[in-house]
Amino acid sequence: MATQLGLDLPVRTARGRDDFLVAPSNAMAVAMIENWRNWSGSKMVLTGPKGAGKTHLTHVWADAAQATIVTASNLTTQDVPSLARSSVAVEDVNRIAANPDTQTALFHLHNLVLAEGHSLLLTGTGAVAHWGITLPDLDSRMRGALEASIDAPDDALLSAVLVKLLADRQLMPPPDVIPYLLKRMDRSFAAANRIVAELDRESLARKRPITRALAALVLDKDDTAAR
Repeated sequence: MATQLGLDLPVRTARGRDDFLVAPSNAMAVAMIENWRNWSGSKMVLTGPKGAGKTHLTHVWADAAQATIVTASNLTTQDVPSLARSSVAVEDVNRIAANPDTQTALFHLHNLVLAEGHSLLLTGTGAVAHWGITLPDLDSRMRGALEASIDAPDDALLSAVLVKLLADRQLMPPPDVIPYLLKRMDRSFAAANRIVAELDRESLARKRPITRALAALVLDKDDTAAR
């Protein structure tokens, strides 16, 4: 079998609907995204751990709803009128807990988007109740929204995620690498993203193909860093 040497190729993240890997841990969230026209109150909150696919699903929804995507921490009151001309997805809302001005901007965006007859998608890590939103009116509106959660992956999904992340980087390791990673890595999307990125870096730096031996080296480094 031919081996693939590391090449400094661009990362091409596939974010179409057909590229999203559906499994029991995310099937409900996918169904609710696809049913967006029937959201109660025309809004939904999408939660889940880092790297779970929230951004991918957000792009799927934005494409279907012709929506604009904005990062919560970049939102300002001045942005609200122009953003509210269409449906909007606001990502990483949990990161604005310490920013009252941004919370105020999101509150006004929430109200204007819905008043204009559009839809609103809010995403964040962890449950809404733990986002630490201090503006009472905004907190109550988010807690009252339809909520979909992406859960931790099972083996089948985690394996498929690893394959996809490698494919995004145009990497094709031998078949024995994925099972080897699954047996030793942390069971999380974040770990999958981190390990694939490190495999790519090590392959480039050492001018070596991705093999079980290289995977072992990367996993050892990852274990050490996590301690």
